[in-house]
Amino acid sequence: MPVSVHHRRYAALQKHLKALRTGAGLTQLDLAGALKVDQSYVSKVERGERYMDVMFYLDWCRACGAEPGAAIATLAAKGG
Repeated sequence: MPVSVHHRRYAALQKHLKALRTGAGLTQLDLAGALKVDQSYVSKVERGERYMDVMFYLDWCRACGAEPGAAIATLAAKGG
């Protein structure tokens, strides 16, 4: 079954991404600056209105000070 932004596993990813950001003490504006995107882009990713690809996931993790391998393991353990 294809996974879309409306799939339950994608909802787990959205929560995970927001937790990475807030756990790092970053606002959406802070993270957007680090990723060189608009704040609205970060908001849309967190709300499931934009798709997250693996390369952007790596950048997101690093901008939040998280090691991508550990972060993906956490996501997988939570149903992602």
